[in-house]
Amino acid sequence: METLGFYNGKWGPLEEMTVPMLDRACYFGDGVYDVTFSENYIPFSLEEHLERFYKSAALLEIKIPYTPEELAGIIRDMMRKLDSGSQWVYCQVTRGTALRDHDYTPDMCGNVWIMLKPMSIRDVYEPISLISLEDTRFLHCNIKTLNLIPSIIATRKAHAAGVYESVLHRDGRVTECAHSNIHILKDGKVKTAPADNLILAGVARAHFLRMCETLGIPAEETPYTLDELRAADEIIVTSSSALCLRALSLDGEPIGGKDGETLKKLQDALLKEFKDYTEAE
Repeated sequence: METLGFYNGKWGPLEEMTVPMLDRACYFGDGVYDVTFSENYIPFSLEEHLERFYKSAALLEIKIPYTPEELAGIIRDMMRKLDSGSQWVYCQVTRGTALRDHDYTPDMCGNVWIMLKPMSIRDVYEPISLISLEDTRFLHCNIKTLNLIPSIIATRKAHAAGVYESVLHRDGRVTECAHSNIHILKDGKVKTAPADNLILAGVARAHFLRMCETLGIPAEETPYTLDELRAADEIIVTSSSALCLRALSLDGEPIGGKDGETLKKLQDALLKEFKDYTEAE
């Protein structure tokens, strides 16, 4: 089987799966999600992703009808049904099913979706280009909700400009990218936006910061500006699909490219961590 979907206990090829029109995802985007990647049928840091998944759901008072251990078991069982061990592993829960009403009842039970398809992580050594855009998202970016219209628009603008990602900022303060976290390296030190309500603290971001500590690279979580980003020695983009990428262009102008030695230490270490974690026994 090439793809696989799951909805409240029913599963089948993604192209054949259907959901009720009254699922609150259909008219409110009322839900949360998380995603990771696998090699050799081993999902990278699944427990960390599920921890964030359950935290996002709790912040919106969405009830997930499985324990994290039960859901992890379902995901791993499903993964083994696919032909490829390199997979995009997506999990989603919506508030439930009901006639359209902005309000909801506290006893509503969530609907669980799982989607799997063949995909590998991006080549971490391939440099990327960026554009900058005003961050027009709401003020709950720390919750990984399904409401992604601003991020969709930012991603479309990036691809229309022929670049990989959009760097988002609020009045000059860099927050994150449309679907990634972004960090700067200056004078041997890493700076990244704090994990407040203006960013989604990515799992890849957490691994990146832990790796900085392991390698003895000073790192601080503090706000920084677009001007600081433009003047940085290296600009680093992290995500579950790409781990640790180097950006060399912003809005058509060259940036970074001044501390390749430190950057490559991080890239090598993070890629090794991913490969070691997903190595078949």
